[in-house]
Amino acid sequence: MEREAEMIFADFSLKTNDHQPLLATVPIADWELELMPWAEPAVSQRPEVGSGAMGTLNYLTDILLPALIENKGFSLLDSQFKIPVVLGGYSLGGLFALWAACQTDRFEAVAAGSPSLWAGDWPQYAATHPMLAKHVYLSLGDREERSRNKTFARVGDRIRDEHLRLQQQLGERNTTLVWEEGGHFADPAARMARAFSWCLKQLA
Repeated sequence: MEREAEMIFADFSLKTNDHQPLLATVPIADWELELMPWAEPAVSQRPEVGSGAMGTLNYLTDILLPALIENKGFSLLDSQFKIPVVLGGYSLGGLFALWAACQTDRFEAVAAGSPSLWAGDWPQYAATHPMLAKHVYLSLGDREERSRNKTFARVGDRIRDEHLRLQQQLGERNTTLVWEEGGHFADPAARMARAFSWCLKQLA
């Protein structure tokens, strides 16, 4: 995370003394339980997986964000809808970020690095839950859809479809799909740094 933060701040050329980004990381103890919004056998056979994402989202919106806002010296009542928030994540975290931004309009932008859109029936969910964020960054490794696992391999078509859907909802200038070099585990810190930097520049 330290390397990712350094890359974000080094690239964010539009920052000013009055508008310094604040980067907050959220420790996740159980990725499957805390990030998956629905059951997915390819992720886990545990029956409780698919029930914890809403709890994570509630923690972000009801506990973490108010605490960060108050720590910056603002009152929650005055600043709740004025301070732009970027929600980002990688892999299952990217899936969670996209899902969460269809549940609430609290997030101005989403940075989704190699989101696990292969998991569950994402197309049906996205078709019935419009994106509420104003800007969305998507990325995927150019080798990820070549997986021998047919479930994982469908991520390429799904992310293309999602990008098209977001272009129609948000406008072409407010979303992007970046094809990164390599597979799923190729330098996720740099990929997420580029994702957050793009979002910050959209909000500047």
